[in-house]
Amino acid sequence: MSIEKLIKPELITMKSYTPIEPIEILGQRTQGRIVKLDGNENPYGCSPKVYQDLANYTYYHIYPDPEQRELRQALEGYTGLDCKHIVCGSGSDELIDLILRLFLKPGEEVINCPPTFGMYPFSTEVCGGKVVNVPRDAQLNIDIASVKNALNKRTKVIFIASPNNPSGNLATEQDILELVSTGRIVVVDEAYYEFSNVTMANLVPDYPNLIVLRTFSKWAGLAGLRIGYGIFPAEIAPYLMRIKQPYNINAAAQTAVLASLANIEYLRRNVSKIIVERERLFNKLRELEWLKPYPSRANFILCSVLNGGAKEIWRQLQVKGIFIRYFDSPRLRDCIRISIGKPEDTDALIEALKEVKNG
Repeated sequence: MSIEKLIKPELITMKSYTPIEPIEILGQRTQGRIVKLDGNENPYGCSPKVYQDLANYTYYHIYPDPEQRELRQALEGYTGLDCKHIVCGSGSDELIDLILRLFLKPGEEVINCPPTFGMYPFSTEVCGGKVVNVPRDAQLNIDIASVKNALNKRTKVIFIASPNNPSGNLATEQDILELVSTGRIVVVDEAYYEFSNVTMANLVPDYPNLIVLRTFSKWAGLAGLRIGYGIFPAEIAPYLMRIKQPYNINAAAQTAVLASLANIEYLRRNVSKIIVERERLFNKLRELEWLKPYPSRANFILCSVLNGGAKEIWRQLQVKGIFIRYFDSPRLRDCIRISIGKPEDTDALIEALKEVKNG
């Protein structure tokens, strides 16, 4: 018996998502200190209040609230938008999947604007949709005219990351509203919003086909607890609450978000430190003649290795205990992405880059 005969054919041939590796695995590759700059994680971690509240929570044996009431109410205060617009997910990844489950019929199309976040095509294929890639322009901005030309009666959803991962640049409000005017579902992924302070969230109540996604993984240091949320039109949010798994946000994640929002000034200070360090790292990378860093509004910087050899640089940095992201896709040939760490991480990286290139 061949089990593959029972599996959906499109899932047999699809490519898996390429995740980063956990720190315990990275630690097996080096004897010294690990400088982890490959996952866009927050180097300062979460709020101390998160640890306290998780330790003091006494209801881990009880299922969490399936309606996410306290959580959504707290996010109403943070976003300034009525909680009827808010739905939480196990990371924004789950919400991407739920959106596609809600809108996609088999064979219907999703517009993807590479280079961008890999979960959009991944989830589209899992949900039985067809990915239509509309590459960004030479400056890695959205090519609005090409997106509109790619639309047809099968197009259901357009994904736009802003700031974009891995390029770090923003979509403009004019661009988003032009896409919204097409009548398709437009999803603006603002995973790095707190580092740019530019959002489309306030537009959502006025447009029935505009969705904004956010996460606590980056700015709040909760990547390991998997908690994100979406701001949805009032017509869409109830359907997502209906089709999500009942207890999709575990008690620890809910507790951590409430603790984070109760200690928001601490987290904002950390965000400010990351932004300052982003600019310092950008300037230091620009001093290296063989690198071209792209300006970023997120917590990472994309660089082109001008004379090639990005993979070898990535490999040699690993030997030194420094882990960054390497890309080899057509639009990102010989590119690396560096997450923003602490000042000492920047110093170690720059010293290692000079050694690698001069060696």
